[in-house]
Amino acid sequence: MKVLVTAKLPQGVIQEIADQFDVQANEKTQPFSRDELLERVGGIDGLLSTITDRIDEEVYDRAPGLRIVANYGVGFDNIDIPGATARGIMVTNTPGVVTNATADITFALILAVARRIVEGDRMTRSGGFKSWAPMHFLGTEVTGKTLGIVGLGRIGRAVARRARSFDMEVFYFSRNPLKRTEEEELGVAFAPLEDLLARSDFVSLHVPLTPETRHLISHKELSLMKPSAFLINTSRGPVVNEKDLVEVLKQGRIRGAGLDVYENEPALTPGLVDLDNVVLLPHLGSATVETRTRMAEMAAANLLAGLRGERPPNCLNPTSDL
Repeated sequence: MKVLVTAKLPQGVIQEIADQFDVQANEKTQPFSRDELLERVGGIDGLLSTITDRIDEEVYDRAPGLRIVANYGVGFDNIDIPGATARGIMVTNTPGVVTNATADITFALILAVARRIVEGDRMTRSGGFKSWAPMHFLGTEVTGKTLGIVGLGRIGRAVARRARSFDMEVFYFSRNPLKRTEEEELGVAFAPLEDLLARSDFVSLHVPLTPETRHLISHKELSLMKPSAFLINTSRGPVVNEKDLVEVLKQGRIRGAGLDVYENEPALTPGLVDLDNVVLLPHLGSATVETRTRMAEMAAANLLAGLRGERPPNCLNPTSDL
């Protein structure tokens, strides 16, 4: 059987697949273009894709023998799962493994925007640091402030645990509120979204991208936030209406933002790069050696199980007829 791996992965992982199947792997750092992907999927039985690959009916038509799509990533909004299920194609992802790295980068963004770390680095490198002064380059305290977490899945909970170290009061909004005992154990309290936005000094987004969460944060929601508040997004770019965010930031209606993902990634909404009160990262949420390696190993394990005719451990459509 033939396997296509669309991204450059650790050689040990590629070799594990190659020991059992005929593998064609991307050797470049950058992902395949759409045309390259469509050109290479013909005749494959297994596909190890990433979140940048759009896996849809056009791909399925080009690969009629496809048995499994093993996505390298937690999110799977890039994949037409109903279409795969209808064709008996299993779809898997890599949940859990990215939790700590993404929670870490969330707090890195909180600290960076609050204490103006990137702005200060830029000023120092350009020769702008002349002397220490009592009122020079003041930022915002993080310790003791209020954190609002939108989406309390694995990553949201990990962020809440980290907030304890900063003595933060933590509110959360989720479709499925926790039991009171779970809230007490985690040190969080439920709040309706509107209340959370109005009360929080930092609002951190941790929801999947679905039709319901697309533009969950737009002009109305941003207008509810404090002028001193910061928005942090390490979930999916389209959860935020970036055009509205740029407008609100320019007007000073919120204090700043820290973004690791973008609405039209990798393109940035005009005006975003001109704002000093925004920290922009190139989708680094899971970008540690340890996490990216574990993701590759998990995706490969899913792929190999599916090709052996077994149910993969992280199957997103277990009702697929296989």
